Amino acid sequence: MEEPKKENKHLDHYYEDSEIDTYFSNNKVKIPVTEKSGFNFRKLWAFTGPGFLMSIAYLDPGNIESDLQSGTVGNYRLLWVLFGATVLGFIMQSLATKLGVVTGLHLAEMCHRQYKRIPRLILWVMVEIAVIGSDMQEVIGTAIAIYLLSNKIVPLWAGCLITIIDTFTFLFLDKYGLRKLEMFFGLLITVMGITFGYEYVVSGPNSMDVVKGLFIPMCKDCDSKVLLQAVGVIGAVIMPHNLYLHSALVKSRDIDRKNPERLKEANMYYYIESAIALICSLIINIFVVSVFAFGLFQKTNGDIVSIIEYNNNHLGNISEQLNEYVDADIYKGGIFLGCAYGVAALYIWAVGILAAGQSSTMTGTYAGQFAMEGFLNLRWSKWKRVLFTRSLAMVPTFCTAFFSNLSDLTSLNDYLNAVMSLQLPFALIPTIAFTSNPKIMGSFTNGIIIKIISLMLSVVIVVINIYFVVEKLLNLSLQLYIVSIIYILAVCYFIFIMYLVIHLYIAMGGTWMSDHPAIAKFVIVPLGQQIIDTEKKEQNGV
Repeated sequence: MEEPKKENKHLDHYYEDSEIDTYFSNNKVKIPVTEKSGFNFRKLWAFTGPGFLMSIAYLDPGNIESDLQSGTVGNYRLLWVLFGATVLGFIMQSLATKLGVVTGLHLAEMCHRQYKRIPRLILWVMVEIAVIGSDMQEVIGTAIAIYLLSNKIVPLWAGCLITIIDTFTFLFLDKYGLRKLEMFFGLLITVMGITFGYEYVVSGPNSMDVVKGLFIPMCKDCDSKVLLQAVGVIGAVIMPHNLYLHSALVKSRDIDRKNPERLKEANMYYYIESAIALICSLIINIFVVSVFAFGLFQKTNGDIVSIIEYNNNHLGNISEQLNEYVDADIYKGGIFLGCAYGVAALYIWAVGILAAGQSSTMTGTYAGQFAMEGFLNLRWSKWKRVLFTRSLAMVPTFCTAFFSNLSDLTSLNDYLNAVMSLQLPFALIPTIAFTSNPKIMGSFTNGIIIKIISLMLSVVIVVINIYFVVEKLLNLSLQLYIVSIIYILAVCYFIFIMYLVIHLYIAMGGTWMSDHPAIAKFVIVPLGQQIIDTEKKEQNGV
């Protein structure tokens, strides 16, 4: 067997520690051995799975709502933004993949070793907020889908409660093994492709307009609402907890991490698989944007009422001002499709939304479990983790569904996208820092071009997402004390980001700050000390 390169000597401890894992220790997928070198479809199939589980975050109810709003507000003009956001997502997911493959540790575990106690606890809280926000979107999507499929017989609050049952059902499926679970989620993605593809076919948008919108960057006559929606697309597509999730899922394959050639091979196959998965998710998102760009762009509520009356349809009603443009959401989108293209279109739409909601159930559970294990070195059984996440997500969602109305429930998706946008730096910055640190990655450290590209993308994404959140806040009428609280939180938020940036600078080889006593005390955790501390914890059973 080929020995690891000399510069990989820093990774020995990570290799040894990587075998301790709640999910994959006794359930790793074997990689077939082939005589010939180069690309092999059998090996690609063995590596297929983590990328498709990762791509589910690009298809959750929050993304679907963002898609239909993009089409309604911006016509086909925002398709290129969706395409660009997906490419950005692929680049960042590739870094997360490389971290998990090379070190045998996922992002949360690496944070535990690289950050001081208080910063890593803050990071854990931020990841949990993102996971709970994603879980709330799953609850909302499932509740609305059940509401539509039951012909409004099952109320929204009851649909929220039903999601508790489906979560534990997925835990039952998990007992049958990782590969079967991956196949099941592949089936859900297929259902979304078929259902949303059906809507695309029956609505019949102009294919040339779709292609132009996808590949020609333009935003002619875009007002502030369209620009804000473009920002929202990026915030909805790139999910912070997804980087933590993907870096852990790649550990499910049995890879010889002490052999650099096997690591290169694993990275290659994971990149290919992730690209295929994200292409599939992009196509599904394009279906949704195009359907509503064709059907609802510059349509008023009065136009929709005319469609309802013309078809003598009783699927729903529009209570907003008739001369105002349609403010689309998941529910109204289904009603429009049912009125314009027949009841079958409504039910097929609801099935697609149900699949989108269900598919994010277990991925959120996995992401939360990985975060808890990594940041806190705390191992819970899956049912406890599910109960914890779903309970926190259920309370605000159920209260909104029970005490408010459907419009308020669907509008929660927008605010949840804003919340998750704020969490993005707490995944992007650590990912770049660790993969750019030669003491962690050895010969697999990011090259100068990747460093520059990832840093530039991170700055752009973070600035765009913060702009999105600020615009959302400016549109709200807030009392002075709430504004004061938000201001204080914003100051703390940027201080912590600066802390992460300083750590990133040092990880990338910056030296002029590393000798400062305050930096050495509060920011840097020497690699040798990480190993000593970890071994002490393991000896004490912590």
